[in-house]
Amino acid sequence: MANFPNLFKPIRIGDLELANRIVHVPTDISSSHADGSVSERDILHHAEIAKGGTGFIIVGATSPDGKTGRPTVTSLVADGDNYIPGLARLAESMHRYGAKCAVQLQHPGRQAAIPRYNTMSTNDMVIKVPWSAGHEVIYANAEEKGKEARAMTVEEVLDMIELFSEAAWRVQQAGFDAVELHAAHGYLLAQFMSPYTNRRNDRFGGSLENRMRFPLAIIDQIHKKCGRDFPVLVRYSVDEWIPGGRDLEESKVVARMFEEAGVAALDLSQCITETPGAGFDPMYYQQGWTIYASEAIKKVVRIPVINSHTLRDPEYCEQILAEGKTDLVGLSRQLLADPYWPVKARQGKVQEIRKCISCLVGCWQESMLAKKEIRCAINPAVGDARYARMQKAKQSLNIAVVGGGPAGMEAARVATIRGHKVTIFEKTGELGGAILGCCLVPGKEKMKWYADWIRYQIKSLGVEVRYRTQPAVDDLRAYDVVVNATGASSYIPDLPGADGNNVVRFEEVMACPKRTCENYPGDRQMARVGEQVILWGDHFQAVDTAQFLASIGKQVTIVTPNRELGATIEPVHMYVVRKRFNQTDAEALTSKPYRYPVRVITNATLLEIRADAAIIMDREFNRITLPADTVVLCQVKPNTELFNELLAAGLKVVNVGDAVKARNLKAAVSEGANFGLLIDGDTPFNTNGAIMDAIPLDVQVELNR
Repeated sequence: MANFPNLFKPIRIGDLELANRIVHVPTDISSSHADGSVSERDILHHAEIAKGGTGFIIVGATSPDGKTGRPTVTSLVADGDNYIPGLARLAESMHRYGAKCAVQLQHPGRQAAIPRYNTMSTNDMVIKVPWSAGHEVIYANAEEKGKEARAMTVEEVLDMIELFSEAAWRVQQAGFDAVELHAAHGYLLAQFMSPYTNRRNDRFGGSLENRMRFPLAIIDQIHKKCGRDFPVLVRYSVDEWIPGGRDLEESKVVARMFEEAGVAALDLSQCITETPGAGFDPMYYQQGWTIYASEAIKKVVRIPVINSHTLRDPEYCEQILAEGKTDLVGLSRQLLADPYWPVKARQGKVQEIRKCISCLVGCWQESMLAKKEIRCAINPAVGDARYARMQKAKQSLNIAVVGGGPAGMEAARVATIRGHKVTIFEKTGELGGAILGCCLVPGKEKMKWYADWIRYQIKSLGVEVRYRTQPAVDDLRAYDVVVNATGASSYIPDLPGADGNNVVRFEEVMACPKRTCENYPGDRQMARVGEQVILWGDHFQAVDTAQFLASIGKQVTIVTPNRELGATIEPVHMYVVRKRFNQTDAEALTSKPYRYPVRVITNATLLEIRADAAIIMDREFNRITLPADTVVLCQVKPNTELFNELLAAGLKVVNVGDAVKARNLKAAVSEGANFGLLIDGDTPFNTNGAIMDAIPLDVQVELNR
């Protein structure tokens, strides 16, 4: 098969031969048992990636000393021989599908999630990194103070060398093919290597030679315990993107030092935790922006180089391999979104690939940051064994889905796959719902990747779609089950002037006017706004609308009743947004500054709208007049009218997505998929209106008697 010959060409890392150039770069899925031992969820996740054809899988974030540092609350641990059996089962789960595998050893140092306090570092310091899994815990009515970290003693550094090498030996005993050291992103090894964080004045600080002493000693000790034929890889940040941090020139020297020390391959990354944009690369970062790093490092070393960060398209990955810009391509979040990326690419099924949109919601905001297990916003199967066991329905049902947004489409997709006959009713002339508003936000174009994928699935599966149709209760009586996926929408508040000609809803502002779009419905019209615009609201509605309007030169002020704008939005995205609101940009980004900074007024209430102004009350109860040509309403509420009517009429109906509560794409997709997974001919509903599954047999008999 000729698809992507360079992507599927074998390569050697030391004595280890890989079947292809696709690497699952280390990802902390935070799914282990509380003591750090391997769980069935760990095995399910990594086996699925191996099954999908990834050649080399690096299991992420395994602590060599769980007592002094775990990067997430349920990360893996390898600080005792009792962990070897579980690690052996994990290795075998990948080997059975032909993948080679490694474990990444990571001590988080100052960024530990456990212990919460008294964390280790190079030096005494106080840090504020709210986007880190080891962030300072701030309770509802508390103020941020910063998280303290303490300097390690020389004795502790020497002990840690021993702990790392012992953990590597356990990884080898468990049957893994290699081990990787995490020396990126401001974690412990990175703290010693970085001139920004390492301010020590002993043999482990100061010069580059001293800063490298700790990781090089670990590598040497691993070689002594495991043999030099057991490959050791190192992941480190080529650029830390902070004044005083490591840059590309020093990283070239570091690469040569690692090669001379016997490192088998280099896994290149970006950032220190203080500069999260470059490390997490949210939606605003374009595919391939880090290729400069592997191009430069490859010129100074002979060992293989892995490059990752926002690699999504097989065509692009093939290109950079063919051009010699990297030796292997690293996929992390992409393999969460679609673990079958390799086999789909190999078979030329590129349009079937569900591309990661870099939203960081399921894999970061609502997992690691919230001290929970990993999920994925667009792949509800991540970590959920029910989807691996999904089967055809016992009885095909006639299902109506009202609303063609992400919740409705995902419900239709999964239900159709299981054999049900589904009809989608969409009130507009196109599918997509709330996610289509992102088309106008500079940098958020990746949202369309998911919109295009799910729309392609709906078309390919033959799901019937009735556009420009809003069914009434009587229209839906013929269906066995109805899914209410009507979403949420803005509303006109009850206050003076809210019905004026200068008042528009955010949906009208964010209606993309591009007639060249293949999905243009023919009647989408964008509302015009004046030069001075007041946005009343919060969440994505206000933040995305502000980004669009500021990008076309409008003078924007956001008024929110909350004490912080965008508190429910993924924090690394808000990190980028806040910089852009202030006419700057996050590291490595070069967008054109807005003409005007975006002003944000928190803890405020909109009192009145006039023809040329908005009257608000601030947190100190002052009435303030803000000049405004246009006021955009960004407050939303669920559309539950039809749902309530269907309930009253006694129809079987399930409410999903923003029609329950306005949240995010992950909530919509997971609720839609859950409906499709559970619904069957004999599926009863409980008194909460939810589908019941796995009912005990005796209860089934009692309910059906």
